[in-house]
Amino acid sequence: MMRRIAVLDAPTNLGLRPPTVSSVPGCGKAPGALRDHGLLARLRARDAGCLTPPRYDPGDWRPGDGVCHAPEISTYSVALADRIGAIIDRGEFPLVLGGDCSVLLGSALAMHRLGEAVGGRIGLVFVDGHSDFRHPGNASYVGAAAGEDLALVTGRGQPDLAAIEGRRPYFRDIDVVVLGIRAQDEYRLDLQAAGITTRPVPALRAEGAARTAQWAHEQLVDCAGYWVHIDVDVLDPAVMPAVDAPDPGGIAFAELEILLAGLVDTPHCLGVELTVFDPDYDPDGAYAAEIVNTVVAGLAPVVAPDAVPPRLLPAGPAAPAPRAGDGQAPRPATTVPVPAVATNPIGPAAVVDGGDEGADDTAAWLPEPGEQDSGPAVGPGLLRRVAVPGMDGGPVEAPATGEPA
Repeated sequence: MMRRIAVLDAPTNLGLRPPTVSSVPGCGKAPGALRDHGLLARLRARDAGCLTPPRYDPGDWRPGDGVCHAPEISTYSVALADRIGAIIDRGEFPLVLGGDCSVLLGSALAMHRLGEAVGGRIGLVFVDGHSDFRHPGNASYVGAAAGEDLALVTGRGQPDLAAIEGRRPYFRDIDVVVLGIRAQDEYRLDLQAAGITTRPVPALRAEGAARTAQWAHEQLVDCAGYWVHIDVDVLDPAVMPAVDAPDPGGIAFAELEILLAGLVDTPHCLGVELTVFDPDYDPDGAYAAEIVNTVVAGLAPVVAPDAVPPRLLPAGPAAPAPRAGDGQAPRPATTVPVPAVATNPIGPAAVVDGGDEGADDTAAWLPEPGEQDSGPAVGPGLLRRVAVPGMDGGPVEAPATGEPA
């Protein structure tokens, strides 16, 4: 039975600098532009609505004041986490349409809540043209959350963003895989020092997009599941310049399609977010159409008739040493608690009613608290899911330059 996609708009631009003194970033228009090209109909997705962000107003912010719009981003992230959690509770696959990269904070918060609920860790596949790893430890000042999102979700930065609900970090460094950054990324050495696994564009192309997706799976084998972040500036500006900080040396649409298909073709993948497309640089809609074509093709494994519903899987063996040429040290073996299972065995063919008409009822749910006393308490708005071993699929073969936000 196919998995159902639920599309949620998160049209925030709070994490970006204003393009000019009197204007606001245009990426908040991205969800509408993508919907105009038939994205939901082509995915046969449920419309999960729009989470309207607070007003964009930098006011009298100055360097040294911390992250601009921090209170608004924090509030928005909590609301976004709630909405993502509700989608996952329905047994659906969330596709979040940003907005700028600060939407990752809401997704990360939702994943941390979920990891806590199941007694495991959730990983992150970070597909982005830039590392977004600026933080007080490596920069003279911070300011735009969209250029600092990876640092914030790994616990670096001011607590009102990096430790919402007292959760810090949302993702551990060893549970993050970064794909598609440029070879000379400003913070590549900081990523290496932190133990964050990376595959820049040259290595991604040398190995191929499909094999890179499989490699990313292997790096996160100790996690109960993972979230996928895609910033469209991973694409080369020769084919997709409609972003705030186009940077030469990116990948092609076909490579992104294959990479996305490989990353989502497994019940281990819990959802995807798409960020930073700016329709202000796409007056005729050509780039929006190309993005929609790529996303629809890339998410085909999710809606295939034989797709396996999303599951939180038990931890596997320690991740293997990276392939030669990736420049990464082997990851240490870690022990991750296996998600609790129900008293009555539930096999791969089991059908459990999720209690929501029209939702995907093939997801195997655990009882609510009070129905049995085993397993950890469930976090806000998130149920525990039973682990079904042996169901992990493989990959599918198949404007003006500016500084990062």
